[in-house]
This record gives sequence, structure tokens and C-alpha cells, in this order.
Amino acid sequence: MNRKEFLKRLGIITVGATLIGVDSEAMASGKSASSGAAGESSDPSADDGKIDMPVRSLKADVSSPVSVIIIGAGSRGRTYAGYSARFPDTMKVVGVADINVYRRNLVAKRYGVPKENCFGDFSEVFQRAKFADAVVIATPDNLHYEPCMKAIAAGYHVLLEKPAAQTEKECRDILAQAKRYGRIVAICHVLRYAPYFVALRDVVNSGVIGDLVSIQHMEPIQYAHMAHSYVRGNWRNSKQTTPIILAKSCHDIDIIRWIVGRPCKSVNAEGSLKLFRAENAPKGAPMRCTDGCPYEKECPYSAIDIYVRRKRHLTVFDLPDKKDEAAIMEKLRTTGYGRCVFHCDNDQCDHYVMTMLFEGGVTASFTMDAFTPWGGRRTRIMGTRGYIEGDMKKFTVWDFRTGRKSVWNKKVEEIPEYRGAGHGGGDLALARDFVEAVSKQDQNRLSSTVDVSIESHIIGFDAERSRKRGKRVDVKI
Repeated sequence: MNRKEFLKRLGIITVGATLIGVDSEAMASGKSASSGAAGESSDPSADDGKIDMPVRSLKADVSSPVSVIIIGAGSRGRTYAGYSARFPDTMKVVGVADINVYRRNLVAKRYGVPKENCFGDFSEVFQRAKFADAVVIATPDNLHYEPCMKAIAAGYHVLLEKPAAQTEKECRDILAQAKRYGRIVAICHVLRYAPYFVALRDVVNSGVIGDLVSIQHMEPIQYAHMAHSYVRGNWRNSKQTTPIILAKSCHDIDIIRWIVGRPCKSVNAEGSLKLFRAENAPKGAPMRCTDGCPYEKECPYSAIDIYVRRKRHLTVFDLPDKKDEAAIMEKLRTTGYGRCVFHCDNDQCDHYVMTMLFEGGVTASFTMDAFTPWGGRRTRIMGTRGYIEGDMKKFTVWDFRTGRKSVWNKKVEEIPEYRGAGHGGGDLALARDFVEAVSKQDQNRLSSTVDVSIESHIIGFDAERSRKRGKRVDVKI
């Protein structure tokens, strides 16, 4: 290859170099931006500057409010409904459905939903003529498919909580249904809408690190979160919901696919349920933490410690007063959240490793692990020219030739509009883009069309096949 092709491949001549304050002309000539002689490297420990990319406003660009019905008024449904509270001139909640009366009434009262538009079972919504532009489906995993298919056929656009459905066939059905009726269907892969991941992908696409070669990505679930959601909680059983690689980590598969920007060819996965099994229960441990467990004071998974002392994950209890410890204890005595983690009907893996091969030879590895003291994804990206490492709060870009590094470290949570926006701003940024897509009838307003979102689900289902079969699986989209 000639000199120009060589420099381009290494990412030296690229518009993206300006993103991190690098003088691309100087680099192309063999000189660093801060030194005169070719071949001199700057101090690799020096922090040469900030990556300053604009963070887009959360307010949707629409001429009139988009009307939505919230199907499933739990934590996720209320999160997306919250976009209407922040920007009432862009989105209006006009209906709500939930079998939980407390949650249904909470949404109805907050958004002024008329009584005739409040429903118990989701099926009641579709017994009425269409009365909104779109529906938000935030029901449990096993209740995604049916309301989504009905909503599309009834003329609604759909914002669908992940995972889209429980099986690959159902996911493909949703894709076919969306195309058949020409509806906008957005899957809630919220991380790709967060400013951190948007900036990370933009830097990769800029060419600053040259050609993308490989990605290492980790999702640390955090030990108490694992116990709450995937041992005691709603996603504890893969047969009732989806395998944990989808129930928890379809965000991560989607992010990897989005950054790579190419179809996945094959996957290979390993993983198992190591700790949270009956045979690992200490001798004499009762069925519930509230039944006088002799190990309660020392067990890191104690329900009393997690919920009562630390006050974690309390939204699941629908408590008017989250400081009411007597009420919390009563929930632990009467619900699955008080069970010993070794005596639950769970089957989800507590550690999982998968590798992916993409078109063009790009590789990626993903690790999901329950046994960490913190959450928050960690990502490493290797290119022919440079390297990126990030932790969802900041990422650092290294340049091999100069040894220089630059940092994206925008305090998104300090931007007034983004405070409490969820998932690093991704929750409400997704709502913004969905509202714009519906208003303008343009699915390209979304970061991901339903086609790509379903593709990342298929990768997850194939990973689970690989784990169970003990061999590599080719991905067929």
C-alpha cells in the first residue's frame, strides 16, 4: 500500500483526530503536535486534554405532544412516563394499564389519566379503538410479546422494554410484524443513548485509534443486585423470563454490536450457576433470612442487610415510606425477597463469558459476573493506532505513536437537564428520540432500528445455545 493508504489505515489522517486535539497534519508528517522532531514521543503519563463533544438536549423537537399509553406501571414504565413530566409539551400520558392497583393509580394520578383510560390487564387496552399515538410496554419479560404484537396490529408505535421477547422466534415475529404494518418499534437498549457511550462510539468511528481490532467488555452485576434480581427476584428463572445473557446483558451485546458496526458471524460462550444452589447452603440455614438464620450477621446476601439496613432495591415493594423498617420486614416475611439465596427457585448463571467474531475479523469478549462490589460497565477497545479504556463515567484514549492521551469525563449528572435521567442519561434520551421518531414518522431518528435491535437479541440466544452445547455457534440473522 502507498504512504497515504498506510497513514489512513493507522488512523493518522482522519477528521476524527480533531476530536481529541491532535494535529493530524503534524502526525502525518511524523511529528507530534507538541514536539518538533520526528520520532519524539511525549510523556505517556501526560494527560494532553479533554475530549469535548456536545451533549444533546433531552427535549424532543416536535410540533405537538406525542400521546402514549403506559402498559406496565412499574419502575421502568414510570421512568419513561417521567419524560412527560419533564417535557409535557413533547409527550402526554393518556392511558395506563397494570394489574397492580397501587402502581396504576400512581401513574394515573400523576399524569391526570382519565378513569376510562385506566386498565387492569393489558388486553383491555386493545378492546378499545386506538386512542394514542404509541404505547410503552414495560411489563414483565413474559408479557412483552403479546401486547407488542397486538399494539402493532392496532396501529400503535411501540417503545418496548428489553428483552424484546422470550424466544428467538418471538423476536423475529415482532420484527416481521413491525415491517408488515410499517410501525416504529424501539427496543429499550438505553445505554446506546447515554452521552458516555455515544461519545465512545463516535471516537471509535472517527478513526483516531485506527482500524478497530478487538473489544473487551465487562458487566459487573454487583453482588447485592444479583441476589435481588436474579436469585430472589423477577428474573431469577430463565424459563419464566429469559436467560441472564438477555435478561441482564442484552444491553451489552447491543453496545458491542453498535460499536463494531458489523454483523456478528459466530459466538462461543461458557458459564454456570456456581454459588446460589441448595447444596451450598450452610448447615442449619432456614428458608428465610427472617427465620432466625444463625449466619445472617455475616452473610453478604442477607435480605435483612440488603433491604432493611442498607435500604437497597426498595422500589419493588411499593412502600409509601421507604424508611419504615417494620413494613420492609413484613415484605421479607411474606414475599420471595426474604428467602435465603440458597433456597430459591433460581437457575440463572452467576458468571458468564462469551466471545464474538464479527465480519472483517473484529473480535469481542464479554464477561458478566455477579461477584463484584460495584456495578457499571468496563470497556477496553483496541485499534491499530490506539487504545481506549472506560468505566461508564470516563474513558481515556491513548495514541501509540505519540504516547499522548485524552479523556472524556463529562459530568453528565451535573447538567441540570440530565439529573436523574437514568442509565447515564440514556433512559430519557431514548424517550426523546422515540418521541421524535413517532412525531416525524421517521425511525432513523432512533439510534437503532428494530432490525439491529433484534439482531443483538439473536446473538444472545445463540450465545445461550453455545453455552449449553459446549461449542461455537454460527449466527444467522
